[in-house]
Amino acid sequence: MNSHEEFSENQIKILEHFVTDTTSNVFVLRNLPEVIKGALFSRYSRSSLGLRSLLLKEFILNEETAFASIAGDSTGDGEGDDQISAIHKAQNFYDRILDGYGDDSIGELGGAHLAIENISMLAAKVIEDSRLGGSPLEKSTRYIYFDQKVNGEYLFYKEPVLMTSAYRNLYVETCNMLFETYSALIPPMTTFMEAQFPKEEHTSKVAYGAAVRAKVLDCLRGLLPSCALTNMGVFGNGRFFETLIKKLNVNNLAELQDLGRDCYQELFKVIPSFIRRADSNHKNQIDFARFYETMQEEVKVVTKEHAICDEGSKKPGVTLIDYNPKDVVNVAAALLYSQSDKRLGDLKEHCAQLSVEDLARIIDASCNSRENRRHKSPRALEHATFTFEIISDFGCYRDLQRHRILTQERQLLTCNYDYFIPAEVLDTEMEDAYRDAMDKARMVYNKIAHELPEEAQYIVPMAYNMPWYFHINLRSLQWLCELRSSPAGHPNYRYVAQEMAKLICVAIPAFEPLFKFVDYEGYELGRLDQEIRKAEKSQN
Repeated sequence: MNSHEEFSENQIKILEHFVTDTTSNVFVLRNLPEVIKGALFSRYSRSSLGLRSLLLKEFILNEETAFASIAGDSTGDGEGDDQISAIHKAQNFYDRILDGYGDDSIGELGGAHLAIENISMLAAKVIEDSRLGGSPLEKSTRYIYFDQKVNGEYLFYKEPVLMTSAYRNLYVETCNMLFETYSALIPPMTTFMEAQFPKEEHTSKVAYGAAVRAKVLDCLRGLLPSCALTNMGVFGNGRFFETLIKKLNVNNLAELQDLGRDCYQELFKVIPSFIRRADSNHKNQIDFARFYETMQEEVKVVTKEHAICDEGSKKPGVTLIDYNPKDVVNVAAALLYSQSDKRLGDLKEHCAQLSVEDLARIIDASCNSRENRRHKSPRALEHATFTFEIISDFGCYRDLQRHRILTQERQLLTCNYDYFIPAEVLDTEMEDAYRDAMDKARMVYNKIAHELPEEAQYIVPMAYNMPWYFHINLRSLQWLCELRSSPAGHPNYRYVAQEMAKLICVAIPAFEPLFKFVDYEGYELGRLDQEIRKAEKSQN
C-alpha cells in the first residue's frame, strides 16, 4: 500500500538517500546518525505528519538541527571529526526534543555498535549481565586458541590493584603458569582426540579438523584464568548503554570503572543525547552512585546478621529450589484466554476443577504442532516460574549467563568449590599437569582473597565451580533447555540444560510434552555434523 504523501521531484531526490522507499507505507531509515533517528522518532509520536514529511520539514530544512553537517548532503559526505563537531553544536536542539518527552523509553530510539577489546572474561560477564536492550557477542574459547603472546607476554589483564600490591609477582607468575599449562596440553590433547575419534573416509579434513579443535579447546578452557583477555561486540540502544555505563561507573573493580569511562567517551561521539546522564558529573549519575553505594553497604550488614554457619553441599549439580504445582492450572487458563470470551479469573477457577487428562489436552494443544525448537510456544507458558540453583564451572556459567529473559545472580568467583576435570583428561598423562595447575591457582587465590576478595577473582581458572541461580518462566526455560542441550553444545552446559528439563518433568509431569526437543543423548564429537555442513556449504 502506498502513502498518501506527495513530494516534489527535488524532495524525492533528497529523501531517496535517507529512506528505502519514498511512496510505500513501510520503509527503513538509512544514512542517518543515531541522534537524528532518535530525535526524529521522538517527534514522530506527536506529529500529524508522516515520517518522511517530518524529516524534510523539521530536520533537513531546519538550520538549527545542523542536518547537512551531521548527515551529509544527499551524497552522504558528512563524516569523521566534522560530523562529531556538528553533533555537538546542535546538541541543545536534540537534547530539547528528547527531554521534552520525559520518558526513559525515548532512549531506545537510537543505538550504536560498540567494540570492546582486550578486556577480561570477568569484565565481559558484567557487561553481558545487563540484559535488555543490548545484544553482546564474545570471543569464543571454542574456536580461538588463547595461548597467543604479544611482545612475549600472554594476554591477561594486569589488574592495577594487584599489580601495585605485594601479590604482583605471585599473580603474574600464576597467570603465566596457567597459560603455559593450557598451551602445553594442546598437542597431546589433539593427539588423544584424533586417536579416540579417527577421521572417517567420507569426512572432509576441514570439518574434521574444526571438530577436533573445538573438542580440544572445550576440554582445556578450564585452565584459562578469568583475567584472560577477550573481545566483545555489543549492539544496544541508548537506554541500555546509559544503564550499563552507570553500573560500570560504580563497580568496585578498577577495570570496570575504566570501561565505564571509555564507553561513555566513545558513545558520546555518536549517541550523546542518549547517554549524557551517565556522565560522572551528571546529577543523575551522582544520585545513582549514592543510592548504589548505600544499598550495597546496607545489604552487606544484614547479610552478616543472617549468615548461616553451615556451608551446605558444594557438590556440582542442579537443584530445583522453588516452583508452584498449581502453575499447570495458570498456564492452561492462560492458553484458553485468547480464544475465549471469559475472564481470566473464571478460566482459572474452571481449570482448577478439571481432571489431569483434561489439563493435559489443553497443554498438548499448545505443543502438538511444534516441529522444531524454533517454533516458539505461546506466552501463556510465562505464567509458570521456577527457581534453580546451579553449581558448575565458571566456563559453564559463562555460556548460560547470556540468556537474558530470566533473573539470575552469582556470587564472587572463588576457589572454594572443587574444579571440573574433563573425562578426556582423567587417567591420562595430562591429568597431573592439569591438577597441579588448578591446585597452585587455588593456593594463590587463597593468599590474595584474604585481603582482596574481589580482585582475587581474576586468578580463578574457568574450571572452578561456582554457585548461581536462575529464576525463569516456563517459556524461556523451554527455549534454554532445547537450545543448550543440542549436540553441538559443550557437555557441561548440555548437562545443566538436560537436568533442568528433567527436574521440571518430574515436578510437574503435565509440562513434559513442552520439552520434546530437549536432546538427552551424549555426543562424542558433538560439532562434527555442523562442521561438515559448514564445509559443504563453503565448497558450493
